[in-house]
Amino acid sequence: MKKTAKPNDQYVGLSQVEATLRLKRDGANELPTGGERNLFGIALEVVREPMFLLLVVAGVIYLLLGDVSDALMLLGFVCVVMSITIYQEYKTERVLEALRDLTSPRALVIRDGVEQRIAGSEVVCGDLLLLAEGDRVPADAVLISCNHLSADESLLTGESVAVRKIAQDENAATASVPPGGDDLPYVYSGSLVVQGRGIARVLATGPRSEIGKIGKALQSVDNEATPLQREVGRLVRNLAIIGVCLSLILLLVYGLTRGDWLHGLLAGITLAMSILPEEYPLVLTVFMAMGAWRISRHRVLTRRIPTVEALGSATVLCVDKTGTLTLNRMSVQQLVVADAIFVTGAPDVLLPETFHELAEFSILASDTAPFDAMEKAIQELGVEYLSDTEHLHDDWALAYQYALSPELLALSHVWKARDRDEFVVASKGAPEAIADLCHFDATRSARLAAQVDALAAQGMRVLGVAKATYLGSEWPDIQHDFDFEFLGLVGLADPVRPTVANALQECHAAGIRVVMITGDYPATAAAIAAQIGLKEGSGGIITGTELAQMDDATLSERVAQSNIYARMVPEQKLRLVNALKANGEVVAMTGDGVNDAPALKAAHIGIAMGGRGTDVAREAAALVLLDDDFASIVHAVRLGRGIFDNLRKGMAYIFAVHIPIIGLSLIPLLLGWPPVFAPVHIVFLEMIINPACSIAFEAEPAEPNVMRRPPRPPNEPLFGRRILLISLLQGGVLLLVTLLVLGYALQQGATADTARALTFATLVVGNLGLILVNRSWRHSIVNILDISNSAFWWVAGGAFGFLLLTLSLPALRTIFHFAAITPQQFMLCLLAGLASVIWFELYKLLRRDTPA
Repeated sequence: MKKTAKPNDQYVGLSQVEATLRLKRDGANELPTGGERNLFGIALEVVREPMFLLLVVAGVIYLLLGDVSDALMLLGFVCVVMSITIYQEYKTERVLEALRDLTSPRALVIRDGVEQRIAGSEVVCGDLLLLAEGDRVPADAVLISCNHLSADESLLTGESVAVRKIAQDENAATASVPPGGDDLPYVYSGSLVVQGRGIARVLATGPRSEIGKIGKALQSVDNEATPLQREVGRLVRNLAIIGVCLSLILLLVYGLTRGDWLHGLLAGITLAMSILPEEYPLVLTVFMAMGAWRISRHRVLTRRIPTVEALGSATVLCVDKTGTLTLNRMSVQQLVVADAIFVTGAPDVLLPETFHELAEFSILASDTAPFDAMEKAIQELGVEYLSDTEHLHDDWALAYQYALSPELLALSHVWKARDRDEFVVASKGAPEAIADLCHFDATRSARLAAQVDALAAQGMRVLGVAKATYLGSEWPDIQHDFDFEFLGLVGLADPVRPTVANALQECHAAGIRVVMITGDYPATAAAIAAQIGLKEGSGGIITGTELAQMDDATLSERVAQSNIYARMVPEQKLRLVNALKANGEVVAMTGDGVNDAPALKAAHIGIAMGGRGTDVAREAAALVLLDDDFASIVHAVRLGRGIFDNLRKGMAYIFAVHIPIIGLSLIPLLLGWPPVFAPVHIVFLEMIINPACSIAFEAEPAEPNVMRRPPRPPNEPLFGRRILLISLLQGGVLLLVTLLVLGYALQQGATADTARALTFATLVVGNLGLILVNRSWRHSIVNILDISNSAFWWVAGGAFGFLLLTLSLPALRTIFHFAAITPQQFMLCLLAGLASVIWFELYKLLRRDTPA
């Protein structure tokens, strides 16, 4: 016989003050990790970047040519660009670190006599851990109380079979024992509770734990590149190859035709800098990390950053009813004994004696310190109606438990009464399972089914309750060996979340199908679906029994037609996910239990419940829903779509803006015109491009139609044919305009420095125009200016202000090789730059209904 758990209020645990002192003394409860990027490490990475190396080489060439001021200015810009890049990288790293902290394993502890959930890294020696099925043990500990607890220690021992645990006598000495073997009181960091629950006192944390001594990581990091990462990688590689080839060609042409190899090398470096696509990987990293951070502010944690990319492609959301569509705040609504019905909630109404035994045994079949919402509701029923009766048994001892199983959806508690020789057995569960335990004949089963259907049609979840007595000395292997007597039905209601109906309508508008999965009766599922506006589908409601009888082909056909699945067990979720995937759907699946983990892993987007979910479910999932609210999932999808839209805009802008920069680096030299760019000009433009693509576009609010269009196909590339064409046109038009300004200036007899100043000013204005019009591919410039985005104004204001300084201050004009231009000439540049992007406004007007 196993030692049973005491009520948790008998334990006090450490005080918060003592826990803080021990945490400072012993350090965080985490294993040493390598590869953490600090500020110095990020700076070292930036120094090794090709762009930085090209800038340094250009500075050396300027020194060799005797242009000390140009060299110093260029190196000064190097420091500015490095600072911007380091800041962006450091901010991204801190965001990722914060997300890692949020999604790290949690621990439920008792401190100052109060249960509280803390980060696993904050667990200290002496803490009291509350462990339950599905929890990952956060530290080495000794069990001081447990109830049928078993743990999977395969991470430490390699043995896949779970081992039984017992509680240690409170007076026994504690000694270190290696993991492995049954009937030991020790649990170990990294192991998994697969059955039962218990309370344990922490003995060792962090590197002092068994897993810390071994020095193995708890889980490997999945470094497989996503399709988006692979696409960007291919683009970067191709552009880099093109850049190197063109730079070498320019060096040869310049050296052979002009005989000036140093200036030719400088021109080649300038062209390489203009083509080098170092922004693409930076933008992808920043968008994904900042996107995960923004989603976390809406109570959804991203455990795998690439999931941010997948959110916009979700076509089906498979959600649990309880706690996701409903509040998971159940209350007992009706009690049914034979043909008598008692409705709770009326003030000052006593519970008739007829229903006392039903209420009594429903409590005895529940945990004394319940976590489950239904069991809490049953306990509250007892407090309200049985407090002044003899039907509450605080002095009884729990002697044995029979757990719920997929084969029999019922559980039983065996109690030892102080005033009786016999044991008292209380059982509760699915009405048909309880009827099976009570050996109902067909007539009684039919009458019971009618009563259950009547309650379920009102949206209630229904439990059956039975009792038995036992005089044996050894426990039977199965619950069927007891002689049960049926007592009645308990109807519980769980209110629908007020946010669900609107969120469901938003899903329908976005082309996302919502599938409800529940263990309740079909009538209960139908009642809840009617309340939230979820249609059954042409295939009707599918039950778990029906699903079990279908082959995979039949199931794939039926899941396309049905949106409600009732009387389902967790193991069937995996078949549902695979059937939907076989139909080409992109599936998001919610889950909270140990048995949900395979389905969460198989789904494209696994979503674990943070409030009531187990550690196993959280580890298998890509997202963790902190408030368990369906509306939060929909909000995450909305944010995911907006993030991908903005990423596409940012990437398209990078592609477009590099076309005129490359063209102005190459074409004037091929035509025999004076060179427009030196490395210092490229650096100036990079100071605009980097913050614009990685900060301004990332902060852009989502398009208003983001949830009024179908999901993005998962195989749709970031640079589709339309996107590439638009980017080429945007960049090509700006290049043409700047070349016209340059040619016009030279034709009018302007000096090289004057022509360079006019061309550069036109390019900067056109660049800012590109940022502005690409902020939205639906709204006009006038409407865009009304959309708040402070990052854009900082970028635009800073770039325009610095342009005015370079054109006005003699010292800066010298460094940039500019000549003074008149206000009229500057107005010409301003109008030409803006004219280069006006055509896109006409395109938006014609394609207003085109997705962004």
